[in-house]
Amino acid sequence: MNTDALDALRARYGEQLSTAAPVLEAHGRDESHPTIHPPHAVLFAHSEADVVDALRLAVTHGFPVTPFAVGSSLEGQVIPVHGGLSLDVSGMNRVLSIEPGGFQATVQPGVTYPELNRQTRSHGLFFPVDPGAEASLGGMASTNASGTAAVRYGTTRDNVLELRVALMDGTVIRAGSRARKTSAGYDLKHLFIGAEGTLGVITELTVRLWPLPAHVTVVRGTFATVQAAAACAVAIMSAALQPERLELIDEHGIRAVNAYEGTAYPEVPTLWIELAAASGGALDDAVAACTDLCRDAGALHVDTARSAAERAALWAARHHAYPAMKALHPTHARLSTDVCVPLHRLPDVLAASRERCDAAGLDATFLGHVGDGNFHVLFHAAPDDAATWATVNDVYDHMISLALDAGGTCSGEHGVGLHKRTHLAREHGDSLHVMRGVKALLDPRGLLNPGKILP
Repeated sequence: MNTDALDALRARYGEQLSTAAPVLEAHGRDESHPTIHPPHAVLFAHSEADVVDALRLAVTHGFPVTPFAVGSSLEGQVIPVHGGLSLDVSGMNRVLSIEPGGFQATVQPGVTYPELNRQTRSHGLFFPVDPGAEASLGGMASTNASGTAAVRYGTTRDNVLELRVALMDGTVIRAGSRARKTSAGYDLKHLFIGAEGTLGVITELTVRLWPLPAHVTVVRGTFATVQAAAACAVAIMSAALQPERLELIDEHGIRAVNAYEGTAYPEVPTLWIELAAASGGALDDAVAACTDLCRDAGALHVDTARSAAERAALWAARHHAYPAMKALHPTHARLSTDVCVPLHRLPDVLAASRERCDAAGLDATFLGHVGDGNFHVLFHAAPDDAATWATVNDVYDHMISLALDAGGTCSGEHGVGLHKRTHLAREHGDSLHVMRGVKALLDPRGLLNPGKILP
């Protein structure tokens, strides 16, 4: 970014533009990448017009633009590896409307999903996608984020009705419809969901809301191995119990959570199964069936959490697994990744991945949204331990090969970003030319979040 570009940005935005070193550094990283790539400047956008004008100036002066919100991505999506402008939309954080009768809300991209849920709760409604971090809805749409409730409600892609997207040519388009279904034209909405800010910048979203469950209980089962726990998850899904959440956390994760929160959960692989029903009797029947399935699958112990406080404590343990691992090894760098496989292949792929980690001597933590075949691995090591990181990368590649060979994907929810571009080529080599063609059409000079997704 040259002096003329900076002068033009300052003239348009004044104090909304920052070149202060701490601000640049904060916008040069995300939650996982070990290196920092600061932008030349950070723009704190307040409106859609701010976004549109920033893109027009980028075209005029030829500098790259990387969208940024809360920085909670895990594959390097918000890191401006080519410098330029970090376009921070976290200040665009208003819930514009809530339509209870239409089961929808319209928000700006900087609104976080917990904030939306705080505002919709009084209407008896909620937005179900919960990736754990205080993620923004714009960022969640850009990466097609998922979370613990995806097994019942789907991913972000399934819960967005309509988008407004600013394009590099200075126009803003509406993609999708506020109606619950549409068959009109090409499905442009889903083109931008998961595009990681490489095709346009989301400036507004209309999302689906769901009724809060009437009666809820969590069943907790402990197992001797992650394979046994995963096999139980497959049995639960096959029984058509339709759990709200179905989560696995291994003994390493439980140990970290116990140290972090002062809890005393048994340090063995654990399944947490949240069930909901319209009546207490129906819920009791579902809990009894789930308990029997866990015992038939070899559970070491099964218990339930029925009160809101008990359930909140269990899910806090699951959501705090990542910060707990960070706290357990505060000087280490971390790499968090995920894969997703067809559900019937999950036990074998998960077990083989775990065996490879153990054989390599890696202290890796396995977590899973196992009801939909998605699991995560959190690797860690000292930043300068080149030998261990080489081993991590070898195991990482092997794990993705296992997933692809099983008919799965290199990323169920984290996205591609910087880390998985080579794996995208392995997964979609026959269609990369189509993806590149779409990118060239919408961003012919390659100024939107360059260096991401495409190898």
